[in-house]
Amino acid sequence: MRFSIVVVCYNAGDKLKETAASILDQSTTDYEIVVKDGMSTDGSIEDLEALVAERGAQARVKIFREKDAGIYDAMNAAIKHASGEYYLFLNCGDLFYDEQVLQRFSDAISEASVQFSEEKDSLRVFYGNRYLIPTKSVEYIAPRMTPLTCFRNIPCHQCCFYLADCFAERGYRTDLKVRADYEHFLWLFFAKKAKFHYVNACVAKYEGGGYSESSESVKRSAEEHRAITKQYLSKWQLFYCNAYMILTLQPLRHFLATNPALSKGYNKLIHSLYRIAGRK
Repeated sequence: MRFSIVVVCYNAGDKLKETAASILDQSTTDYEIVVKDGMSTDGSIEDLEALVAERGAQARVKIFREKDAGIYDAMNAAIKHASGEYYLFLNCGDLFYDEQVLQRFSDAISEASVQFSEEKDSLRVFYGNRYLIPTKSVEYIAPRMTPLTCFRNIPCHQCCFYLADCFAERGYRTDLKVRADYEHFLWLFFAKKAKFHYVNACVAKYEGGGYSESSESVKRSAEEHRAITKQYLSKWQLFYCNAYMILTLQPLRHFLATNPALSKGYNKLIHSLYRIAGRK
């Protein structure tokens, strides 16, 4: 099986069913859905089971119900039941961009098989762009991962297809409450020298507004970001990255990227700059 789509949930309401439906709508059937539920009591799992039965997809959907210590602990538990070659983590409320996402990335993986034959032991991650539902615009991700892009703007886990071996040595750190997926990405890049492959296509429609974006998590997110980057980047790299953020007016860029009236034009400009840089 090529893909395991991991969905973790707890009292997610209709969002669980909506996310599952967007997966079941995919044109390819070379995938499974692994749902890890933290003992929901709102009927969302029963609604999911009804949807799965209606679609005749019982053989493709695995549902596990047990208590967990949070989202990253739930993700770690879920992948123990996954059997796909690549994992993608899709949160409740997030949707695949269109019905061709899995086929598109399956083709990209197959096309890169020649390179893989020369790097048999390499850990690999395929990633793409995301569509931001709040701003109705596409956020384009850097086509090449560098220490700077790792510092400021990695693709979210909803847009990353991880080779299963990326989690063979260890999963997400559960002591990190907001940025464990970020830490794992940097661990793959800096410590494991994983290979990252960009596909210029949207993977997910990102709902936003989750726990990591709540007001109570903003401070913790910043603290975890500082601790993680200090662990993986050198002092010179940190100095360069922080100077870059200041000189390029990061607060203004953040405003442009998140403003519904301006984000579409801003993101198109960023995409054009990436394309220009890629031709050099």
